[in-house]
Amino acid sequence: MALMQWANAVSTRASLEAAVAEVVDKASALLQSPADLGLVFISAAFTSEYPRLLPLLQEKLRNIKVLIGCGGGGIIGTNQHAVQEFEGVPALSLSLAQLPGVKVTPFHIAAEQLPDPDSPPKAWVDLFGVLPAEQPQFILLSDPFSSGVNDLLQGIDYAYPSSITVGGLASGSQTPGRIGLFCNDKLYRSGTVGVALSGNIVLDTIVAQGCRPIGEPYRVSASERNILLALEEQPPLEVLRDLISSLSDADRQLAEHSLFIGVVRDEFKQNLEHGDFLIRNLLGVDPKVGAIAVADLVRPGQRIQFHLRDAETSADDLEWLLQRYQQTHPHVSPAGALMFSCLGRGEMLYGKPNFDSQLFSSYMPNIPVGGFFGNGEIGPVGGSTFLHGYTSVFAICRQP
Repeated sequence: MALMQWANAVSTRASLEAAVAEVVDKASALLQSPADLGLVFISAAFTSEYPRLLPLLQEKLRNIKVLIGCGGGGIIGTNQHAVQEFEGVPALSLSLAQLPGVKVTPFHIAAEQLPDPDSPPKAWVDLFGVLPAEQPQFILLSDPFSSGVNDLLQGIDYAYPSSITVGGLASGSQTPGRIGLFCNDKLYRSGTVGVALSGNIVLDTIVAQGCRPIGEPYRVSASERNILLALEEQPPLEVLRDLISSLSDADRQLAEHSLFIGVVRDEFKQNLEHGDFLIRNLLGVDPKVGAIAVADLVRPGQRIQFHLRDAETSADDLEWLLQRYQQTHPHVSPAGALMFSCLGRGEMLYGKPNFDSQLFSSYMPNIPVGGFFGNGEIGPVGGSTFLHGYTSVFAICRQP
C-alpha cells in the first residue's frame, strides 16, 4: 500500500485571493498527488470574507474529496519546514493529506441533533454513520457558543470507546453567528464540523495542560456537583490556606492569579505524574463554609491536587510530554500533525512567538503542522476526551 503523505502551506497575504492561491500552489506542489483530506484554518482578520473562502478553494482544489476547517484568533502553519504561529495578523493555513486505505467521513452536527444523554450507542452511530468496529479517529471543530460540546465528547467516548478525538473551538469573534466552520462546500455558523478517519491511520496525541502540582494529593470526602465541601475531612479552604502558607514567595504570588485544580483520572494509580490530572479552573470560594467551586463535577472518593501555571511550567510540561512520546514511540515516522492551542498561550504566555510549535518541531523535525488558536482545545486525558483551556493539543498522524 502507498504511504500516507501530508503537506502544509501557510500564507500571510492580506488579499484572500492571493492567500488561497499561495497555499494551494505550495501545498499541492509538496503533496504531488490528489488529496483525500484538506484542513483549512483562516484568521479572524478575514471574518467578513469567510463566505468567499470555500468557492475560492474549490476553484483551485478540484480533486479534493473532503475539506473541513474553521476560523481562528491565530493560525499555525509550516513555512519551508519551520512551523510558525501567526497571531493577530491575516493568515491562512492549508494541510493536504493523501490517506491510502483510510475512509474519510465528513459531518456537520447541529446542537439540536445530539442524542438524548440516555440514548443507546446506536443513536450516536446513526448520527455519524460510522461503525464502532471501524475504530474511527475523530477531528472536531466546534462553535464556542454552543453548550453541546461536552455532551458530544461524552457521546463519542460512549459509542466509540477505542477512538481518539481531537480538535478545538473556533475563535476570533465574541459574537455568535460570526464564527466560521467549513465543511466541503458549506459555511456553518454554529454546531460542529469534523471528520471520522477509519482504516490505515493512527492519531497519537500530546495534551499539554501546562501546570505543575503543588503540595500533596487530597481525597475528596464531601462534595456537591462542582463544589468541594471537604478534603480529607477538612474544609477545603483551610487546606488551601495551609498549602499556600508553605509555598515560596514566588509561588505564593503565582497562586494569586494562576491557581488550578487537577482531578486525578485513574483512582488506582499511586505514583502520579504528568498526564494523570485533568486540569480545571478554580471558580471561587465560600469563606463561610470553607468550600471551593471547581469548573467540573467532583465526587467523593476522587483525588485532587492543586496546581500552578506559568510560562516556565508550560514549557517544561510540553517538553516532558514530547520526550515521553519519543521514548514510547521510538520507531514511528509521523506523516503530519495538527496543533490546537489556546488563545491564552502563544505570545501572551511566553512573551515571544512560535514557542510551542518550535519546541514540537525540535523533537519532530520536518513534519508539516497546521492548526489554530482557539477558545478551547479537545483531547484525551486518562482514557476520556475533554474540553480544555490554556492547553496545546497535538494530533500526530501516522500509519499503524
